Amino acid sequence: MRPDLCLRNAGRRYGLRGPWVLRGVDLAVGPGRLVRVEGANGSGKSTLLRLLAGIDAPSEGRITGRPARTAYVPERFPPALPFTAVGYLTHLGAVQGLSRAAAARAAREWLERLGAAAYAETPMARLSKGSSQKVAVAQALLAQPGLLVLDEAWTGLDTTARAELERAVAERTAAGGSVVFVDHDPRRLAGLSDATYAVRDGGVVRQEPSQTAAAPGPHVVVETQGPPDGRLPEEVRRTVSSAEETGPGAHRLSVPAPHSDVVLRALLTARPPWHVVSVAPQATAR
Repeated sequence: MRPDLCLRNAGRRYGLRGPWVLRGVDLAVGPGRLVRVEGANGSGKSTLLRLLAGIDAPSEGRITGRPARTAYVPERFPPALPFTAVGYLTHLGAVQGLSRAAAARAAREWLERLGAAAYAETPMARLSKGSSQKVAVAQALLAQPGLLVLDEAWTGLDTTARAELERAVAERTAAGGSVVFVDHDPRRLAGLSDATYAVRDGGVVRQEPSQTAAAPGPHVVVETQGPPDGRLPEEVRRTVSSAEETGPGAHRLSVPAPHSDVVLRALLTARPPWHVVSVAPQATAR
């Protein structure tokens, strides 16, 4: 397993004598973790995310353990680029180490998932703000990054694309990737974060669960049956909120609703596959 991504006494300022935006930051993000970052406008949230993603280098301190494949969705994405949507994504996929054929396939798959397949051949400069944002999200997910950094990435997306991005976050963490995100909506991935950090007064402070306003989101209960001596697939164990063994090979899983697709896919594609007995909202599950 890869090491944690760590910031040690990290600081960032712009210019040799500019004011410090962040200073003395210590933070660790482990594999498979989902981390939320909060803070007022102008507090330094985006600066912290840019340090984590490697877009900016720290002015002091150090960063270690960054995965080889790191992806970043900025708050503002430059749409006026001399490519079509699929051409741009194919180019970036090749830059990230995919073959041209694999990059082209991944580009079209993500455009389809995000509801932008109709705009694949449209020049980037002619895309609407919402379609440009879908391309921004797609470019970050092409090569299955070990670290995904999202700065207000849901802004401008329609309902379908927002839900698809939430599923993609679940897929990344279930596969052992790390995800760090900022979003203005406190209900975004509510109750699912492994840690929440607040940026204020140039520092970063870990929030205790009681300090976070967002309540846990809706869950579903999945009853599943595997081999008598079977161990739940790793992707499932990383994603569920709880797992209760109810008999030989039988489990009752409490799953965040946005992540249920990931859990069901992992169960059904396991070797040997697990039988899904039932799926029900947690409030009505028996």
